[in-house]
Formats: sequence, structure tokens, C-alpha cells
Amino acid sequence: MAGGDDHERRPATRLVTSGRSGGFAGKVVNPPVWRASTHLYEDCADLNARKTRNEDGTFFYGRRGAPTQWALCEALTALEPGAAGTVLYPSGLAALVGALLAVLRSGDVLLVADNAYEPTRNAAMGLLKKFGIEHRFFDPLDHEAYQAAFCDRTRAVMLEVPGSLTMEVCDIPALARIARDKGAVSLLDNTWATSLGFPALERGCDIAITALTKHVGGHSDVMMGSASAGERWYRRLRLGAQQLGHVVSPDDAALVLRGLRTMGVRLNQQTDTALALAQWLDSRSEVAHVLSPLLPGTPDHALWQRDFNGGCGLFSFVLKGGDDAARCRLVDALELFGIGYSWGGFESLALPFDVEPVRSAMPWPKEGWGVEDRYAIRLSIGLEDKDDLIADLANGFAALNEG
Repeated sequence: MAGGDDHERRPATRLVTSGRSGGFAGKVVNPPVWRASTHLYEDCADLNARKTRNEDGTFFYGRRGAPTQWALCEALTALEPGAAGTVLYPSGLAALVGALLAVLRSGDVLLVADNAYEPTRNAAMGLLKKFGIEHRFFDPLDHEAYQAAFCDRTRAVMLEVPGSLTMEVCDIPALARIARDKGAVSLLDNTWATSLGFPALERGCDIAITALTKHVGGHSDVMMGSASAGERWYRRLRLGAQQLGHVVSPDDAALVLRGLRTMGVRLNQQTDTALALAQWLDSRSEVAHVLSPLLPGTPDHALWQRDFNGGCGLFSFVLKGGDDAARCRLVDALELFGIGYSWGGFESLALPFDVEPVRSAMPWPKEGWGVEDRYAIRLSIGLEDKDDLIADLANGFAALNEG
């Protein structure tokens, strides 16, 4: 269901007003939670007529959704300029794999950015390979090597920006343009910035994928993913999701829609706090590199400024030398930062990570770095006071230095 006039309004307004049409406009602020597996028809003629109307807003069967899911789809579509519709999936990974399966078939070649989300890499090396789809990893910062990776069987390119864990910003408009010139579909994991910070379809991508589990849900209590696209690929995504039996519960859709309303103000605060912490970490003698495009002077900052409308609270830093034991002393000493996967919620998280196992084409340590600059930590900044978070990190560094 399209966003209608919402596309003409500014993003902050769209966050509040989109997804509130249906039959409830002017009656309730939040669409009711419709729990129903079975939809009933007036008569046989009604039954037959609805078989040919495969669209949001048309009751058919619970697996195709109902007003709660349709409202969320409408809101997400309104936030993605150029989108004809949005499909929901039970997780971010389900959205990634579902979108790839809608595009690819046996014998095709998929190009995967080497800094993509690890489960995306695993899906390419596992499930998609079983279906006869060949994958090739490429360095998204090396355009010459990227172009050379194409062949006459290349049908799709899987991109992510910034890169997972290591936060490189690649030139998405250029990479998407090359893919289109080569006859390939470009898919983008846009979870970091969301459509608010990076309007993926406007930047040339064909399909924009978001793990709604993260910023959109925003409260670490729901898992969901989405894919938005123009008319051609939206129809393929929709049919593919239906054939796979993908469905989200109305209760989860209501949680994500609720989180969407406040996403803008949460992202603004988390971005501001993340920049303050990145600048503080950049001044620490124990830190070799801060991996954040928000930070002026970093290699990715200029491209981020050119292409993005905003940021978020996720970034990484690399310790100067040391070892895993020192890294663990730092992380274990933190009190405000929990240790856990995921990100984008209201709470701050810290996660130690190693890059070598999830890279095939990009060097680590990076060119120009010291050979010992390899022990990294990813931070997800929540809504706590920035000075409290800095004090917590200072205690972590004190524990690191005590070793």
C-alpha cells in the first residue's frame, strides 16, 4: 500500500503520519492489532474476485497480512522515495535471503561485498550455493576489481553501507550504476542508516533491505526485516515471500510501527552521542583507529557527508597492539555497555570481534596499519547520558591497563 501524499512531506512528519490511513484515519492514532488467520468472504463471487487481487488492503488469508501489517508496510514505503511497496519478513536475515531468492536462480552469479553482514556471507556460501547460485566476494572500495568480477551470468550485487563491523563507506551510487550498466540488480542492506539517513532507491539501488529489529523497532523486543523496491522488483519480492510462507505477527508489526514513530529522535541522539564517544576514543593512547564515518578526518567521512542524510550510534574501534585478553578485560569491566549481539536499541552494547574469518577480498589489518592493530570492539550507542558512557569506557581502559 503506497504512502500517498506522505512522500511530499518531510521525513520527521512522515514518521508520525504514514501508515495511518486504512479505515481508521481520524479515529485512532494507532491501528488496531488484527489477529486473524482466517478471513471471511461475503459470497462465492467475493471469494473468486479476491483471488486475483494480490495486494495490501485486500483481505484474503492471514498469511498475506491484515490492517496492522499493511499499516507498517505503508509507513515504510512512504519513507523510501521511489518505492512502490514493502514486504515484511520475520527477521532481517529472512529479508536478505528472501530478496536474493526473489532475484536469483540456479546458474546465476551473485557478487557480495566483502564487508557484508556475516550471515549474508554465510547464506551465499551455504543456502544459495546449494541452489546452484555462485558467489564471488569483492572489495567495494576497488571499482576496477569490482567491474572485473562481473560475467555474463552475474545477475545481482549485494551491497552494504557502511560495511559490517569495519564501517567502510563505499560509493553506492557508483557501484549501483555499474551494476545496472552490466544488467545486474543491486540490493543494499541499509540497516545502519535506514531510509532516513540513506534513501537507497534514490541513490540508484533496486532493492532496499532493512533489519527492522534494529533502529526501527528500537526497543530490543522484536525481530523483523523488510525489503522495499520499485514496481518491478516489489512484485517479485511479494510473490517470493508468499511462496516461502514468510509472515510476521500483527503484534510484532504493532511493536515495530510504534518504534518507527520515535526513530528519528532516537537516531539523532544516538548519532550525537556516538560522535562524542568516537572523538573521545580517538584521543586515547590505547586506541589505534576509530572506525566511524561520523568522525571528521577519517577516510570515509567525506563520502558519508556527500551521500548520507544522517547516521546512527553504531561504530567500532581498534586497540593499539595488545591481545584478546586485554580486549576482554576492557569489555568485561564495562557496566553500562552490555555484551551482546544486535544493536539499534535504547541500550548500549559492546562486542569484541575478529575480522579475518569474515573477509575474503579486503585486507586486515588495513593497508598502512600496524600489524598488531587487529583487536577490535564494536559499540552500539543507546540513549544513556554520553558522559556516563565515557566514564564507563574510561573504567574499561583502566582495567585494560591494569593487565
